[in-house]
Amino acid sequence: MLIIDLGSKYLILQNFALGDTVPLFPSLNLHYARNYGAAFSFLADSGGWQRWFFAGIAIGISVILVVMMYRSKAAQKLNNIAYALIIGGALGNLFDRLWHGFVVDMIDFYVGDWHFATFNLADTAICVD
Repeated sequence: MLIIDLGSKYLILQNFALGDTVPLFPSLNLHYARNYGAAFSFLADSGGWQRWFFAGIAIGISVILVVMMYRSKAAQKLNNIAYALIIGGALGNLFDRLWHGFVVDMIDFYVGDWHFATFNLADTAICVD
């Protein structure tokens, strides 16, 4: 998941200007946006401290999940897959925060004039679990 997420973000950064939109399907666009906060741009305008706060959360949760995976039984394979997806998503967004100072978002789902918050593949890995 981490490689797919970082690869998709790299393609957006190399081929899109901030705010560019390319329709893919009805109700789905690629749209380059920057998120300086967390989900739904929570705390995006907080002056920069949130970058390190959310980085710390991502690192802490990833460490906890790695420990849980290490201690789990082989029979908990489905749980470990879910944990691995969460870790991959968290590390993808962590890389963005530390490298760029923001998270690259590009998936724009909409119905009519209503648009869901723009998100990325790391977010889907974190949320689908």
